[in-house]
Amino acid sequence: MSECLMEEEKRAKSVVSSCVSMKSDRSKEHPENFSIGPQGSPLKYHKRSASIGDSSCPEGEKKRRTELQTADLNNSVSQGGELQEVIEGHKISLKRRCEDVTEGTHEAGSGTLLNKIYTELYITEGQSEEVDTQHEVRQLERTSKKNIQDTPIKCQDIFKVLSEQQRHIRVVLTNGVAGVGKTFSVQKFSLDWAEGLENQDISLVLPLSCRELNLIRDEQHSLLSLLHVFHPTLQKIRAEDLTVWKLLFIFDGLDESRFSLGFNKHQVISDVTQVSSVGVLLVNLIQGNLLPSALIWITSRPAAAYQIPPSCVDRITEVRGFTDSQKEEYFRRRFSDEDLSKRIISHIKASRSLHIMCLIPVFCWITAIVLEDMMTRDQRGELPQTLTDLYSHFLMVQIRGRSRSMEESRDQRN
Repeated sequence: MSECLMEEEKRAKSVVSSCVSMKSDRSKEHPENFSIGPQGSPLKYHKRSASIGDSSCPEGEKKRRTELQTADLNNSVSQGGELQEVIEGHKISLKRRCEDVTEGTHEAGSGTLLNKIYTELYITEGQSEEVDTQHEVRQLERTSKKNIQDTPIKCQDIFKVLSEQQRHIRVVLTNGVAGVGKTFSVQKFSLDWAEGLENQDISLVLPLSCRELNLIRDEQHSLLSLLHVFHPTLQKIRAEDLTVWKLLFIFDGLDESRFSLGFNKHQVISDVTQVSSVGVLLVNLIQGNLLPSALIWITSRPAAAYQIPPSCVDRITEVRGFTDSQKEEYFRRRFSDEDLSKRIISHIKASRSLHIMCLIPVFCWITAIVLEDMMTRDQRGELPQTLTDLYSHFLMVQIRGRSRSMEESRDQRN
């Protein structure tokens, strides 16, 4: 009798054991499929059909498994909602950061809305065959006279495949002389994404200024912690989120970087939580060892662009500045007084050197500051015709503005 009882207990244990084993095996072979979409919400939930062995499990075990599946789904939906909130918070932060800009330097310039003054730049695919070693200003006249078959490309389309011959574009290097509008292009791209206007297939746009990265060049960071430092709204982003989203990293101003890029010999990193130097992280991102699906956009002056091996770049673009029609559009957008903008445009056209230099947006800003001051102050004398005259008047305008600010500060203290 006792032997019979023992045999029945063995069979009962065997049945329970087999049910647990089948559940474990099934979870390995057919995991629940939760796909997190670009906006952080679950896109698909495929409930796996029960396998044939389910009939041998007790009803209680089936009910428990169903409850666990429902709980997992609810957790995934909840997590997706939290991530969506994080992304929306990042968009708001990025919009605030990019919508107000300063022309020129922060000391000399004045803040204004980017969309109010932004004028489409002339950007071409490819670059000049050789890098000029002369002063950048000396290149402008030759650039304006070049009659080559350029392929224009809009800033918002730099990651888009434009022909059947092109493959997937992951790394883009954008060249351009100082003041030609590289940073404004980055800000416009980021602002349009944050406002939901362009490139909404990208999950996160992550601008990182090389000038700001210099501040931590002696520190050790992981890619995840680096994002937490420069984009505090992303504190809740997890390592696994970075691997499933479509990310765009923008490294603006490579020519200003103070960290070394050793593409030939460096530490290989493939984990977003692995700690290293900023330079090593950047190299691994560009080479695709780290987040191989992430898009990379690098801007630089031509003389510093050599740091990126051509084999690592899928597309090279060059910011050429303003065409003649874009020059006029800039001044019309900048001044609400139509008569004033017409007078300024007319004067620039009459001066060969000023007209050539206005190819560069920052020079348009200097010209606008000087001519507006002279035309609205009823100053006597000839308007500046040469670069020397223009720079002299610009310096005088800045000195007057600085003196006025100091007087206002002194009056407020008193």
